[in-house]
Amino acid sequence: MLRAKMSIATLGGTLSMQRTTPGAGITPVLGGEALLASTPALKELADVHVESLSLLPSASMDFDFLLTVLSWAKRQVAQGAQGVVITQGTDTLEETATFFEYLWDLDQPLVLTGAMRGADQPGADGRANVLDACRVALSEDSAKRGVLVVMNAEIHQALTVRKTHSLALQAFASPNVGPAGMIIEHRVHFSRPAAARKTVPWPVRTTQKVALLEAVLSADTTLVEQLVPLGYEGLVIAGFGAGHVSEQWSTVLEPIAAQMPIIVSTRCGAGSTASDTYGFKGGEIDLINKGLHMGGCLCPRKARILLWLLIGSDSAHELSRFV
Repeated sequence: MLRAKMSIATLGGTLSMQRTTPGAGITPVLGGEALLASTPALKELADVHVESLSLLPSASMDFDFLLTVLSWAKRQVAQGAQGVVITQGTDTLEETATFFEYLWDLDQPLVLTGAMRGADQPGADGRANVLDACRVALSEDSAKRGVLVVMNAEIHQALTVRKTHSLALQAFASPNVGPAGMIIEHRVHFSRPAAARKTVPWPVRTTQKVALLEAVLSADTTLVEQLVPLGYEGLVIAGFGAGHVSEQWSTVLEPIAAQMPIIVSTRCGAGSTASDTYGFKGGEIDLINKGLHMGGCLCPRKARILLWLLIGSDSAHELSRFV
């Protein structure tokens, strides 16, 4: 019987970090081969191909780099990988997962994972997370589910997962829908069936700029007014409550919405924007009438990635399909 094939890419992050100097902070030093050597159980699961694509803290990655990683992942599937796992830092894990989800048009699973504790710390969680991610990537039930995030024995969907704690092991959650599944006694269990997905065409350019601004009490409009002169092509607002801004912002945003797409998401961390509840100036009805788009359950960070990809693929006119 042929053994399953899978590929792992390591990008850096806490999972790859340890101290190289006593008393100093941890930094990325461990590549793919070190991960494979420290986790012999991986070889029991499948024939594993591992590559170290970078040693970066995840905050230093950019969209161009992620496109190269995604191209690598697609090549692995073309060469026979049943699933692909990517390890990276958790600081931007939810954003990377979203970026990949909108572009991953294959049935094979792409699974992301990381660690909350450095490789040389007591109770380091990296190897267990990698093993769980590989189990998910190899599971037949993972097919057609797109991009998944596996952390702390939980399986999350890319568009719903968020990092909700800065340091705790249980740092990741899906506030609106909960985990899509769990790993129990090394076996993969999904709690709901795979759902239909929407992908975006591959971007034809990557120079577009999309701003993310947060609505806060008594905020001035200076930054908003400078977006068009500064060359921005899109805007996402982390709005109050169910997708609201101040009356002053509403006035300034109306002419800008005629020049670039604007998404208003909620800054609350859970819940959805409204569409026909609040009628005051700056409420969602007012903003929709002025040409702005409500983000629904999509958090502001994920909405920015969606808008960047749509603009870059000349598909901004299809924004209403996604929010």
